Amino acid sequence: MTLKIISAEKILFEGEARSVTLPGEMGQFTVLPRHASLVSTLVKGIVSYTGADGAERHSVEVEGGIADVDNDVVSVCVY
Repeated sequence: MTLKIISAEKILFEGEARSVTLPGEMGQFTVLPRHASLVSTLVKGIVSYTGADGAERHSVEVEGGIADVDNDVVSVCVY
């Protein structure tokens, strides 16, 4: 799946990912390929993801934001 993590200042990551874990307002959740469509607000926490190679887990600390999952594209707008 394609993952895009963007802030008002810059693109933090754009590429393929095997999984993405997000700090949702109702609790942490993980998105995998072919996940159902959803929109969620995010709270302060860590957005972590595994790249397409599956070798390494990466993380980005966020203050909040919004996530949109649709057609194997995860778009995460953070602040």
